[in-house]
Amino acid sequence: MRNRLVIISLLCNCLAQVIFAALEKPNVVIIYGDDVGYGDIGVYGSEKIPTPHIDALATSGLRFTDAHCSAATCSPSRFSMLTGIFGFRANVRILAPNAPLAIPVDTFTIADLFKEAGYQTAVIGKWHLGLGSKEAPADWNGQVKPGPLEIGFDYSFLLPSTNDRVPCVYLDNYTVVNHDPNDPIFVGFSPEQVNRPGSHSYPDGRENRQAMTYYQSSHGHNHSVINGIGRIGFMSGGKAALWDDETMADVFVDKARNYIRTNKDAPFFLFFSSQDIHVPRAPHPRFQGKTELGYRGDAMVQFDWCVGQIIEALKTSDLLENTIVIFSSDNGPTYDDGYVDGSTVKTSKGNNDQGHYAAGPFRGGKYQIYEGGTRVPLIISWPDTIKPGSTNALVNQIDFVHSFATFLDLDLPKGAALDSRDTIDAFLGKSNQSLPYMLEEAANAVAIRKDQWKYIEFHASKYRPNPGPAELYDLSADIAEVNNVIAEHPQVAKSLRKQLSTIQASSGIRK
Repeated sequence: MRNRLVIISLLCNCLAQVIFAALEKPNVVIIYGDDVGYGDIGVYGSEKIPTPHIDALATSGLRFTDAHCSAATCSPSRFSMLTGIFGFRANVRILAPNAPLAIPVDTFTIADLFKEAGYQTAVIGKWHLGLGSKEAPADWNGQVKPGPLEIGFDYSFLLPSTNDRVPCVYLDNYTVVNHDPNDPIFVGFSPEQVNRPGSHSYPDGRENRQAMTYYQSSHGHNHSVINGIGRIGFMSGGKAALWDDETMADVFVDKARNYIRTNKDAPFFLFFSSQDIHVPRAPHPRFQGKTELGYRGDAMVQFDWCVGQIIEALKTSDLLENTIVIFSSDNGPTYDDGYVDGSTVKTSKGNNDQGHYAAGPFRGGKYQIYEGGTRVPLIISWPDTIKPGSTNALVNQIDFVHSFATFLDLDLPKGAALDSRDTIDAFLGKSNQSLPYMLEEAANAVAIRKDQWKYIEFHASKYRPNPGPAELYDLSADIAEVNNVIAEHPQVAKSLRKQLSTIQASSGIRK
């Protein structure tokens, strides 16, 4: 009897230690917007889009004014955030609908990091980092892998590519939701590739513009027409599995709520990757008309609602006090981007949304190397631990991997997260120390930020065959990057050119 009591006591002590250890580890939730600009949020200066839930998060947390994604487009930006490696090192660009997984399965990711620390890990929402492999392309009628589950995530519920690309279906772990084997799915670059006997076919928007009933589109967003909206790429089949564009936010929020509720007793890392406010913008009817800025503004209100729902789910499960919530965006803003959705008004100053400048005071936006392309909103909240306020520390999402390794007291494997640096004190508000230098990349350019200087080098691309000369800006006096001062400061440009070249040629920049 006495031995039994000793054993029971030991087991209770062990259980208590496990529970205590779990409570000591905060949950981490990254809420990632899609093409959300610096100026799209109230606390960052927006006056025409109400964002009360994001603003409340900023009030309770730390707001960064000089935070960056690593690239001005989504695939390389997301690649860098998850791996701590610049997209240009792996030649990651905007991925095609049927692209293979861009992150090699032996790459150490932020999901691997949290998993090693004893966390449950999940990604819910937009993926756009490829699925399948070059040797075995994604089988949409079977097990779609490799994917997130091969690079550290325990659970995934995905929009496989983007909402403007096929296939227009949800993927729950390895399986297409509501897949009908009698209506097999095929994805390709032409109707001839995908239209097969026994599979449902969809209109070709290039030949049948009347099929685009939701709104008209162009710029390649006019291939297979799904739900009255033209998409990039072609698909056939999967009619029963098609998503509803207007309920997509609800679907992702429901999945996030359920994940939080079912994993409340153990630490978890959740990457909530919203499709808002990427094109095609199709906010739920309850959000349509909430702004005077067309579907783009309304979709931003919808995204703000998503943020509020996730915060409420954390509160309901009594987890908010022990959760680090990170809010940011994958790159800067864009307006019409191929869809005639009423979001853009042309003025002498360039694109704007009826007086709303989505990049705030900065030049450029998505696709561009200027500050509007990579300077994004970043809010980090951890109640009673991170002191509320704002900081002008220069930080970058690529540093999440190394920073959380330090936070979790884990050593990164040799060769992992080569471009990621430890800036955890800045992320948690313990220091206002900026990065000593930082790289930014776009489709046709790369830049280096150091002190007040920003040096840009352009390179040829299919959209810009003649790249043009380098540029230099003094951001302390010219935040809008209007005055190229490279002629006045040739030695500064020379020094930054040399440093940039050295970094690009190296195997990593961790210093």
